[in-house]
Amino acid sequence: MPKIADQDLRLLSSARHGLTYLTPNDWALISDRAVSTQFATGALIVQKGMDSNGIYLIVKGKARVRLAAWAALPPIGTGEICGEMSFLEEGPASADVVAAEPVEAYHLSRQALESLFELYPHLASRVYRSVAVNLSRRLRTLAGRASVPPAR
Repeated sequence: MPKIADQDLRLLSSARHGLTYLTPNDWALISDRAVSTQFATGALIVQKGMDSNGIYLIVKGKARVRLAAWAALPPIGTGEICGEMSFLEEGPASADVVAAEPVEAYHLSRQALESLFELYPHLASRVYRSVAVNLSRRLRTLAGRASVPPAR
């Protein structure tokens, strides 16, 4: 029995800034491994310096990425992912991700994803492509909004 509710699965699979390259079969595989999580306003979803141990798929609410004071990103919302840099690098997160309002998300652990990737290499390709496109979009957004850092 899938762990992601049907309405959430429809939302995630149609999200413009989510895992856009996944097929319906990919979503069925991922759905079985996802764990539902909830975060109160102000709660840390991803903590800078700590391993996120996977990625989060946000289905409700908004979260903010906290970077240097001079760099601001738009909030992460419905259908989007976070924790992907820590997942890709297998290391600590580079920023905090904080719930700006109550957030409902699904967590896909590194172990769950890697076991799926071993069985279904094409799934890995589509997940990594989706993550790369999202990171590229966020970097372009940050580059467009970045101002000169404050003088010291």
